[in-house]
Amino acid sequence: MDIILIMCVGILAGRLLRKRPIKKINEKLQLACTLLLIFSMGVMLGQRETFLQDLSSLGITSFLFFLIPTALSIAFVYYLTERFMKQEKRTESREAG
Repeated sequence: MDIILIMCVGILAGRLLRKRPIKKINEKLQLACTLLLIFSMGVMLGQRETFLQDLSSLGITSFLFFLIPTALSIAFVYYLTERFMKQEKRTESREAG
């Protein structure tokens, strides 16, 4: 929960502080916080005693979290493209002819 709160504070600061010099400082601060977040997540994973045993299940879970949304997104975009782009082509051919 703390991580989400810190990231939300950064987003809020970015929204409120739009002036050029402050924005540059905020960008660097957000990058530093993101790097710190990634590092701390790595430390937390490294402290697990069963990390190497859990690694295979984590890998499979991560792969599924990547594969399922990606496949569904591609299928949805393909469906929308087929549905609406073909209608657009038919409309253009009627207007031309």
